[in-house]
Amino acid sequence: MPPSFALPAFYSLFFLVIEPISTLVGAYFAHFQPATYLTLTTPLSPSEGELPQSTVIVLTQLANLYLLFALNEAVVLRSTSDLRVWKTVLLGFLIADFGHLYSVNALGFDVYWNVLEWNAMAWGNVGFVYAGACTRICFLAGVGLGTERGRNIAARKMKA
Repeated sequence: MPPSFALPAFYSLFFLVIEPISTLVGAYFAHFQPATYLTLTTPLSPSEGELPQSTVIVLTQLANLYLLFALNEAVVLRSTSDLRVWKTVLLGFLIADFGHLYSVNALGFDVYWNVLEWNAMAWGNVGFVYAGACTRICFLAGVGLGTERGRNIAARKMKA
């Protein structure tokens, strides 16, 4: 069966390479460097050696979810050219993006916009999630896909 859409190089690079790799980095730190992961998330985290067993378990579970995310993107999306499957998976990830952004609200509203204060973890938890969400929104809207809807959106933007 021929592909139901043409995947532009940018989407291919982002969804099939960059994002899965960055998600695996998050999984690595959550599981193998839990104290570092916590310290980078918020300075109020305990120092290494003081992590409760429950925290280590939860971070390992988080790492497992990151792994699932990476596998779904890198393997499931790579295995199909069905636009409906892509949109379904990416819509689920977009909803998860909003949940991920919500998860850091306890750090204060500044965490969402004060980029000069961001450390590496904030760039991952907020900045990179913004990039992923925007890329998913563009994909779901058909931008650059060569679909009729995508062409209509591009035409409307050209007129504006």
